[in-house]
Amino acid sequence: MLVCMGAAVFIFIPEQTGISDSEMSRVIQGVIAGIGFLCAGTIITRKDEKGTSGLTTAAGVWLTAAIGIAVGLGREQTAVLCTVLAWMVLYLVPFFHALSVRKRLRT
Repeated sequence: MLVCMGAAVFIFIPEQTGISDSEMSRVIQGVIAGIGFLCAGTIITRKDEKGTSGLTTAAGVWLTAAIGIAVGLGREQTAVLCTVLAWMVLYLVPFFHALSVRKRLRT
């Protein structure tokens, strides 16, 4: 939630000052780059180098920032739609994964 609000504020304040579209593009690029750096820190490679963890967390943080950017730009409908889709993905993917694991264990 804090990532979303932070991204929205970083977009909302410059927009309120009346900056041009090209300057807003640079602000958005800065937010995306900063969040990408933050997300990279959540991804951890295991010591055996056979796997990683934190990928879902990183993707969730990145999507949360994107939703915040949409809110900051006044695109509330897009933000709500993306939030609902994210909830669906975060609910359905583990469900299908569990089904595939059970199917593999049966064979």
